Amino acid sequence: MRTKLSQFIFELPEELIAKYPTERRDESRLMVVHRDTGKIEHKVFRDILEYFNEGDAMIMNNTKVFPARMFGKKEKTDANIEVFLLRELNQEQKLWDVLVDPARKIRVGNKLFFPDANGNELLIAEVVDNTTSRGRTIRFMDDCTNEEFRAKLHLLGNTPLPKGIDRAVEEIDKERYQTLYAKEEGAVAAPTAGLHFSSSLLKRMELKGIQRAELTLHVGLGTFREIEVEDLSKHKMDAEYFKVTQEAVDIINDTKRSKGHVCCVGTTCQRAIESSISADDLLATNIGWTNKFIYPPYRFHVADSMITNFHLPKSSLMIMACAFGGRDLIMEAYTEAIKEKYRFYTYGDAMLIL
Repeated sequence: MRTKLSQFIFELPEELIAKYPTERRDESRLMVVHRDTGKIEHKVFRDILEYFNEGDAMIMNNTKVFPARMFGKKEKTDANIEVFLLRELNQEQKLWDVLVDPARKIRVGNKLFFPDANGNELLIAEVVDNTTSRGRTIRFMDDCTNEEFRAKLHLLGNTPLPKGIDRAVEEIDKERYQTLYAKEEGAVAAPTAGLHFSSSLLKRMELKGIQRAELTLHVGLGTFREIEVEDLSKHKMDAEYFKVTQEAVDIINDTKRSKGHVCCVGTTCQRAIESSISADDLLATNIGWTNKFIYPPYRFHVADSMITNFHLPKSSLMIMACAFGGRDLIMEAYTEAIKEKYRFYTYGDAMLIL
């Protein structure tokens, strides 16, 4: 029986989409969903360690969001444009895949100018290819070192809040749209389940003997792309770069062998580890690109539990949560979340599926 997109529709009141994070990271609400009994509990995120013990492990995505949204002008016309950096194609040539808006005005051969707050042109780019209706490949025409170039990108770029938040970027977003353990720069969207972990919570994890296994998956804009086919087997995910190191593999496999519990912090971690399964159903080192789309029914190989946010209807993230927790139970949990006015989306509340 084919799994259909229409099975993941629910009415989400607009006011439940969180515009801002909670004052403290670990003060967001936490719904705990028990797959074995169907029980649903209402907690605060800092209570999450009640469900884990010494010898357990959490898998965390240490990707770091870079300021991918830039604003500039087109040559001669002085027209304002938005350029969203998607991925770096060639570091030496400073070649990038981007999205441009308005796209109809941007053609191959055009030059784009990016001024700083004082109007001084810091970077100039040339459009070298069309990739999609809004997609372009651009080459930054700058002979500075890679370190200097990165510094200019950080000066010019803005935190790439997803459009669903529907407000201007503010100073708070520079810190809060980033996990505390972010290290490997390359994402254009945050791994949102990790945003709830405060420094005190991470320290309490360590003291309790719960290990952290870090991997990297650079979250792309495809995370937010709408699914446009009813038959989910026909949906194609955008590929995202990921890396699973030997250190992470050792922590997770040792935990499983010793009968400890493994918790996956977020859907991005699930995609990375489920793209890295060995012949004996353990985790294996891996590096490359994954376009894995996980939807029900699916047999998960590594994690016993998963932390995830409350996602939008019909999103690939919500569908993966249903694959892990069971569609009927997760849909019931979402109904309960709306009734109890949980906060949804990037800055919203969290769910722990046990």
